[in-house]
Amino acid sequence: MTIKKFFSFKENKYFWVNIIAMLLVAAALMFGVIKGLAIYTRHGEGIVVPNAKNMTVAQAEMLFRNSGLLCVVTDSTYVKNKPAGCILDHNPAAGQKVKEGRVIYLTINALNIPLRQIPDVADNSSVRQAEARILASGFKLGENEYISGEKDWVYGVKYRGHQLLPGEKVPTGALLTLMVGDGSAPIDSLSVKTDSLNNDSVDGAKASEQVKDDSWF
Repeated sequence: MTIKKFFSFKENKYFWVNIIAMLLVAAALMFGVIKGLAIYTRHGEGIVVPNAKNMTVAQAEMLFRNSGLLCVVTDSTYVKNKPAGCILDHNPAAGQKVKEGRVIYLTINALNIPLRQIPDVADNSSVRQAEARILASGFKLGENEYISGEKDWVYGVKYRGHQLLPGEKVPTGALLTLMVGDGSAPIDSLSVKTDSLNNDSVDGAKASEQVKDDSWF
């Protein structure tokens, strides 16, 4: 049989029938695989993630559960003007399409206000320097409390009437009070001066007595 006759449909029709049958079977198998994968992965289907920001965790759980989704708290941060425990953000974000049963990861506002160390401004800063450092650290300032000391010199920091020690921590955004000198002499200096005056008077009295005693001779 020549090559021309081999590829001729009239002379070798069974060969071409088998080729066509194999192509049809291969196409059918490929179509079935693609269709099966689409059904298995739910291609083209998706659930739009609802917006749960500013909700409580309980409210968000109900919202996501009704949408066929799950949620879990994975992170927290602190925003002072937001309620404690409310949802600040979630991933995937609202509006995105996800598969049913997808886990949504929540970021909530911290339940407890974080503590922060106060800047070291006591007895080493002027009022202007201390105010700048404290405000830059996220704290608030009330009216200054003036005490006896060098004018506009900061001698300490108070929180709720309690004088803070170096390195002590208070809630972020706390209202602090600076203890500032009013320009008058410190109490310690006054006491030293008084003691010195008293000592001088005593020494003077002793000297006069000695003179009197010497006059007898």
